[in-house]
Amino acid sequence: MAVRIFTSRRCLAHHAPGGYPERPERLSVILEHLIGAFPGAVVEETETGVDAEEAVRAVHDERYVGRLRRAVERGDGLIDSPDNPLSPATWDAALAAVEVTLTAARWASAGDGRHAFAAVRPPGHHAERDRAMGFCFFNNVAVAVEHLRSTGASERAAIFDFDLHHGNGTQHLFESRPDVFYASLHQAPFYPGTGRREERGTGAGQGTVLNVPLPAGTGDAEYLEAVDREVLPALRSFGTDFLAVSAGFDTWRGDPLGALRLTESGFNALGERIAALAAGSGRGRSLSVLEGGYDVGALPRLVETYLRGLEAGL
Repeated sequence: MAVRIFTSRRCLAHHAPGGYPERPERLSVILEHLIGAFPGAVVEETETGVDAEEAVRAVHDERYVGRLRRAVERGDGLIDSPDNPLSPATWDAALAAVEVTLTAARWASAGDGRHAFAAVRPPGHHAERDRAMGFCFFNNVAVAVEHLRSTGASERAAIFDFDLHHGNGTQHLFESRPDVFYASLHQAPFYPGTGRREERGTGAGQGTVLNVPLPAGTGDAEYLEAVDREVLPALRSFGTDFLAVSAGFDTWRGDPLGALRLTESGFNALGERIAALAAGSGRGRSLSVLEGGYDVGALPRLVETYLRGLEAGL
């Protein structure tokens, strides 16, 4: 099966106070839909085969990891920002999201023509090395990419972030590295205020960051033109052997947190392009990780449409 979906019900156990857009229903409605839409393709309660906490510490500061665990154990109400409320199961849910993403990455990297989707929460791309931010506690996609690099499964990985918001955490974790390319399309000006065009990487990583800020109101045509004109050529030029995707569905035209205007057709086209890019430069292997997306009613069909695009691009 060329497209496989990985998840864990433990990811549902992290709760936030009423009114927070990042809530368990985001994932539960996706899972209910995908189990029916992709019979036999959903893998639950997966085993990573690696020490997930050790993998987290390869990316995040050990003091931060300990601080998060202790905050949850004490029953603290939040950590680092009002956007990061805590509940008794936050630690386990965040670790489960990492475990699922690692399992998905290992499966996708183990054979040609494999596309994995990690249906997880809490999301991750805002999580910095030493602090939580923007609903994110551990940077799921960064942990997976670093694991693949450290185990020799990838020498030149690329991360394409199509979430509405710039993935400040992911960029900062890799921007000084020559072996990981980070590309982001995001609404600007907007939270978190990073992701300017002139941010191109630092030191040995100069030239391995591409930010494409887009104005509010950008729709399918302009968005896909930016992908075709800037992102895809940059990733091909980098010569990636594994493609990871921070898949945020808050660019949807009806999302309550943003003002980009992508339609279902736009997400389908993104899936097709990502599959084609992976086939051309990464042995057809990709890992997509759920990030944002807060229109709970639309999320299931948006994710399915994106995955159908991946299938069509095989």
